[in-house]
Amino acid sequence: MMTKKALITGITGQDGSYLAEHLLGLGYEVHGLVRRVAFEDPARRFTRIQNLTDRLKLHAASLESYPSIFHVISKNEFDECYHLAAQSFVAESFADGFSTMNTNINGTHYMLAALRELQPNCRFYFAGSSEMFGKVREVPQRETTPFYPRSPYGISKVAGFELTRNYREAYGMFCVNGILFNHEGPRRGFEFVSRKITSTVARIKLGLMNELRLGNLEAKRDWGHAADYVRAMHLMLQQPAPDDFVVATGETHSVREFCEAAFSLVGLDYKAYVKVDELYYRPAEVDSLVGDASKARTVLGWKPLHTFDALVREMVEFDLEIASRGYAGTNITNAAGVL
Repeated sequence: MMTKKALITGITGQDGSYLAEHLLGLGYEVHGLVRRVAFEDPARRFTRIQNLTDRLKLHAASLESYPSIFHVISKNEFDECYHLAAQSFVAESFADGFSTMNTNINGTHYMLAALRELQPNCRFYFAGSSEMFGKVREVPQRETTPFYPRSPYGISKVAGFELTRNYREAYGMFCVNGILFNHEGPRRGFEFVSRKITSTVARIKLGLMNELRLGNLEAKRDWGHAADYVRAMHLMLQQPAPDDFVVATGETHSVREFCEAAFSLVGLDYKAYVKVDELYYRPAEVDSLVGDASKARTVLGWKPLHTFDALVREMVEFDLEIASRGYAGTNITNAAGVL
């Protein structure tokens, strides 16, 4: 059998790095789209894939530039394309909705259009989000639940979802949407609430900080591990026909519960350190998200392998290790810490 070739946008991010590892383990030839500036600062930009770079084929391109995407796809043949790249931080989408819309909507359209023109048989995966459900219409959320996004990010993801479905239905391309609920891990960016919690817990334990400021502690999310969720992405593109799938654990935990679990791992009471700060509230809150992944379990044969407690433990232990080495990673004090 010939080696399959996969293209990953967002390969330097959390999901991209886990997916690249997974596909390499399956014998794929893995390519990635990377901003040109990343090649100028690989020590910082390629942190998550630094142990993989000699096994990857990286190409300079920008989601804001259709010609650069077209050029890469015109020079290489791919069996599968995983479109993960996006402005994915919800808080930033409120601060700069224009950039979020431009990158997320146009970038998805450019990818689909270039593939249709040059490689219509390449199978395409779009990284949807539970944020598309927003103000939820039913609990739990499944593939048939209506969308009601509550942020520019969520809106942009709904647009990408519909673009992907339209290319599937209008042009007969193998295009699928993965509706992924919150998925975390030690490679998560420090600006996301899960990583802000675990990294700050580590620094408080080591005497480097003395408080953790967060927004809505009662917000509930369905938290899984990114390493589990990239397996589902791959399985979606191996099916005989394209379809859309919710990927979730089916469990919900509040931000408060996440704090309690993380602090207890280092023998501390979260109540003594966590401060609620209205600065970190969303302009439009999403109170609770929990997914029904029955379809993914039945059709794909997928299930999560990590529990919530194991996820939190892995993240805390990782952050304790890097904090003890004096690696700050970011200005955690000023990290947004919102979902």
